[in-house]
Order: sequence, then structure tokens, then C-alpha cells
Amino acid sequence: MLKNPIPQVTNQLQYRAIGIVNGKFIPHDIEQLNRGLLIDDEGEKIETVVLGKALSLLKKHIDLKKNYYWIVYPKNKNTQNLHLQVAGIWHPYQLNDFPNDSPKTNFSKLLEELDLKDNYFSVRGELVFVNTQKKEIVIKVCSASKLKNLKNKNFKLVIRGELSLELLNSFVSLDIIRDKNALKLIRYEVIEKNFSEKKIE
Repeated sequence: MLKNPIPQVTNQLQYRAIGIVNGKFIPHDIEQLNRGLLIDDEGEKIETVVLGKALSLLKKHIDLKKNYYWIVYPKNKNTQNLHLQVAGIWHPYQLNDFPNDSPKTNFSKLLEELDLKDNYFSVRGELVFVNTQKKEIVIKVCSASKLKNLKNKNFKLVIRGELSLELLNSFVSLDIIRDKNALKLIRYEVIEKNFSEKKIE
């Protein structure tokens, strides 16, 4: 069974921001593997942090000289500086329950079978800002965590693209592609209009 790196949504109003990026992880300090740069095939560098669960995978299974498909959470303050948090590594043979004797198919073909591709991100959240001049939108994503005192419970993502001002405060599902250090809108679907007004009631 081929494991999907970006799982299906379990709830219509499920917030999320998750993607898959192929590249090589270069830690800033070999003694501390949790911070570094992810370098893609074109040499683009993205500041990256490896989260706890993925860190043990990294230490046990990952050859830092090789490229991998990283499952990542995106964060940014503008469209010029993307920051990634590694949540996992997608390797159908090594890290999944995928039979090892199967022909070593091209990973990008396997991704296509799952309707995914390198640098694809799925973002779901509330449209809170539209800048028509700059052609940028801001999506608010809320963490699913039940811990009330988490500082990073909610965060905003700045995305290149155009959406109608009429959709402000709607809950939207976006297909995004990474372009260098920017997130670019490809497709969108409105899940619920005037979403924030309903929350207040």
C-alpha cells in the first residue's frame, strides 16, 4: 500500500498547511541536526527546522548527501521568505510498508499516482486579507492542538494569487505550488462563505 504523504482531509472545515518538497537537507551544525537549509534541485535555499518526530528518522535513516522528499509545514511573513518545518520524510521503500522487491519506480511518478507533485502544498483556512495591487492573499490557519497556551496556535500564510474580495472571511481550500521562496495559488475551492461570522454566533 502506497502511503500518501499528504493525507485526505477528515473534516470539511479542517485547517491545514502541509506540503512536499524534494531536496537535500544541510544542517547549520552537524552536532545539532534540527536546524538548517533545504536545498532544492535548482539550488534554492529554504530555512528549515526539523520537528521532533522527523528528527529521529533523520538520525537513523537519512544520508545527508542525498535528496529526499520532505513532508513540511510552511511558515512565512511575506512572499520572499519561506520557512519550512519538517514533519516527516516520504520514502516509499525505506520508511513505508511498501514491499522492497517492487520495481524501484520513479518517485515523481509515484507522487503523480497520488495526484501530487514536488513542491505541492495543501492549505486550508480562512481568507483574512486580499491585496489586489500586490496580487497577494493571506490565509489564517489554526492549529488542531488542544493546548490553550500554545503560542503558535494560529498563524498566517502570505500567498501569491488573486481571490475576490467577496470571499473575505470564507473558509477556503487551496492548491499551492512553491516557486523559489514563494507560495503560489494554483486552484481554490470555497468550502464555506462568511465563515468567521458563523463562528461568532
